[in-house]
Amino acid sequence: MAEKAKSERRIFHNTEDCPVRNVVAQIGDKWSLLILFALVDGSERFNALKSRIEGISQRMLTQTLRDLEREGYVNRTVYPEVPVRVEYALTEMGKDIVKPLYKLVCWADDHQEEIKQARKKFDEKG
Repeated sequence: MAEKAKSERRIFHNTEDCPVRNVVAQIGDKWSLLILFALVDGSERFNALKSRIEGISQRMLTQTLRDLEREGYVNRTVYPEVPVRVEYALTEMGKDIVKPLYKLVCWADDHQEEIKQARKKFDEKG
């Protein structure tokens, strides 16, 4: 691929309108990807999700689920039962975003050792 002329290169603006910043800011945190992938298999109740994502606190799971719901990736359904049952599931957009993210996860898995070696080499120089 030919290198783009500098005048043709994309500029990433520091505004709320930047699609890259908007998406990466949400899914690039510590927990969002794990929650999205936990929901790939189907809807889950809160405690089931919590038990599948080791180390996440109840508060952080609640906040991240709210954020993912706000972004349109996750749907929260409340069933009027006694006791009330709440389930979380991926929306169509959530299912769509998981597809390219799966490639990223596979890439990370494939390159994990190379990344560790690069970090080690860098740290030894320091």
